[in-house]
Amino acid sequence: MSGFPEWLPEQRIVEQQVTDTLRRVFELHGFASVETRAVEPLEQLLRKGEIDKEVYVLRRLQAEEGDPEPDRAKQLGLHYDLTVPFARYVLENAGRLDFPFRRYQIQKAWRGERPQEGRYREFTQADIDVIGLDALSFHYEAEMPVVMAEVFAALPLPPMRMQVNNRKLIEGFYRGLGARDVPAVLRSVDKLDKIGPERVLTALVGDAGLTTAEAAACLELAEISGTDAEVADRVRSLGVTDDLLDQGLQELVAVLDAVQDVPREGFELVADLKVARGLDYYTGTVYETQMQGYEHIGSVCSGGRYDALATDGRTTYPGVGISFGVTRTLGPLLSRGAITASRATPTCVLVALADDGSRGSAASVAASLRRRGVPVEVSPEASRFGKQIRYAERRGIPFVWFPQPESGGHEVRDIRSGTQVPADPGTWDPPAADLRPTLVTGAPR
Repeated sequence: MSGFPEWLPEQRIVEQQVTDTLRRVFELHGFASVETRAVEPLEQLLRKGEIDKEVYVLRRLQAEEGDPEPDRAKQLGLHYDLTVPFARYVLENAGRLDFPFRRYQIQKAWRGERPQEGRYREFTQADIDVIGLDALSFHYEAEMPVVMAEVFAALPLPPMRMQVNNRKLIEGFYRGLGARDVPAVLRSVDKLDKIGPERVLTALVGDAGLTTAEAAACLELAEISGTDAEVADRVRSLGVTDDLLDQGLQELVAVLDAVQDVPREGFELVADLKVARGLDYYTGTVYETQMQGYEHIGSVCSGGRYDALATDGRTTYPGVGISFGVTRTLGPLLSRGAITASRATPTCVLVALADDGSRGSAASVAASLRRRGVPVEVSPEASRFGKQIRYAERRGIPFVWFPQPESGGHEVRDIRSGTQVPADPGTWDPPAADLRPTLVTGAPR
């Protein structure tokens, strides 16, 4: 069924190890795990922007034929991301949360878009957010790339290029130009990579109401990129002035400075002023991330600052967050064989059976090894030892355990090298690299 991926065991191991790494890094930074329900009121889901055509609506199969269409306010839909449900979660639980609230969430979402590589109808996302009470310091916006840099350094993924911009910067620039419909300008510029500069120029003039000179200035701003404070100098050289623009420039440079002392292996942070994030609720720093060699699938890690997504009318809960598309990232890599697991099973040791009567003693050996954290299974049948070894080889199990009835001892064989040595099930441990499957990278097919 198109758009609903299912992984083979070795692919699922890859996904699990990636999510385990995400969880470990997030928790090292003090983010607490939450999980929200899969469904939300339809009106809640449609608050985020231009998404109404992609929401899956939930209805009972037993609804009587001829029943009137349910009131839209009472309809339910599957959540298409984790941010909107989290905003509702914060509002409902604000009295029991401590602010600023640091949350991570690794969960499935559903989106009814046209399936293609990197885009799925069912997918897993991993989000982190920091939520404040009425106010949230800017330094949390600088923290998001720091956390993700550590994630990418810990995973055997292709190099990641995170593009960062600031909505205050670009909105201030457009305002300083004299733009009358700033959101329309933002939405047009956000399509630059998809439709190209000529069509964006036409949209800026036709839809956003800019003059040709103003539209050209917007495109000139969008061409600016860099990794240090020189970016701010290039923006100022365009001659546009505005207080909001100045604040955005200052914040952008601070984000670039924040990653200087974090792991940079496989990660680059670049100010890219064409990144706008067309959704209306972003108000500060915005992030998009391209995976080297897979730029055609779009951003795999994106997000930004939002000041009014969560509010009950009396209190506002501003926040900043970033979302890593687990399925979007892994799908193309798995399908091309660019990443896989060293074996398709967690089993590290297969306990061989000399005969059917020895299954009890084999189970005791397995239990002893498991008590110390070694993944073990007992051979499915008491066939010739050669056949049991081939069973282990097919599954990628590195060690086979042989009881030695004559001596009352045991031996373990590394079936890759053929080395077989005496072993005690109460003390023997495999090499650390063999205890669990590991992630293996290779040239994509």
